[in-house]
Amino acid sequence: MTATEKLILYRFFKTSADYLRGYALSEEEPVFVDTEIAPAEAAQQDAAPAQNPSTEPHVLFQQAGQDSRFSTMADIAQAVHACRGCGLVATRIHAVPGEGPEELSRLQNSVEVMVIGEGPGADEDKTGRPFVGKAGQLLDKMLEAIQLSRKTNCYITNIVKCRPPQNRDPAPAECAACAQFLEAQIRLQKPLAILVFGRCAAQLLLNTTEGIGKLRGRFFDYNGIPLLATYHPSALLRDESLKRPAWEDLKKFRTQLLQLRAERV
Repeated sequence: MTATEKLILYRFFKTSADYLRGYALSEEEPVFVDTEIAPAEAAQQDAAPAQNPSTEPHVLFQQAGQDSRFSTMADIAQAVHACRGCGLVATRIHAVPGEGPEELSRLQNSVEVMVIGEGPGADEDKTGRPFVGKAGQLLDKMLEAIQLSRKTNCYITNIVKCRPPQNRDPAPAECAACAQFLEAQIRLQKPLAILVFGRCAAQLLLNTTEGIGKLRGRFFDYNGIPLLATYHPSALLRDESLKRPAWEDLKKFRTQLLQLRAERV
């Protein structure tokens, strides 16, 4: 078992225990090592410097992307619905794999943009579809403004595929459990660009603690794919002053997408 796999299991059991206990215990995470490698080599890996958030993805997602069990989007959707990898399964109504032009059936290499949010909300939990509440309706309008649509050229999903209770931030173990699904979706779709909405999703994908105010409007490289983050639609509903900077981000994303299309041709 690898160190990452051990860490995922540790976080899963701790999250479950905290959930059952009703409160979270503050404790330092243990340091795990790969069982296949020498302790000295593992220590060198643990001491390696942090990755540059502008060029490297989150380590858990980078490793999850090597998973080749999923060959179609339908495979991923089936695995998401059957997943029992974290405590969210106990509180969800429906898992929410994602949605694109062909409803996860033959969808492969047919979208230009992958849209990634944080996690499903109450409306999404009830329907099993991503971004269908008020924030989702605003998202559709924002995408339409730059000629994107989940019905034609855009695939929409989240970091975690089940709703965190009370719409709290996903726990590390929950994100780790879903990493395999998101990376497989990106690997199969090979989008021209990735558009990320919200602080939580941006920080996880970019392996950074910087706030969305600093991350927004800048292009990052995610495994060779241009990635831009902006404010979550729910934030725009709470604070209308964010709408203008979000629109500027979308226009910048549109310009880059047009260039990517031209290069592909």
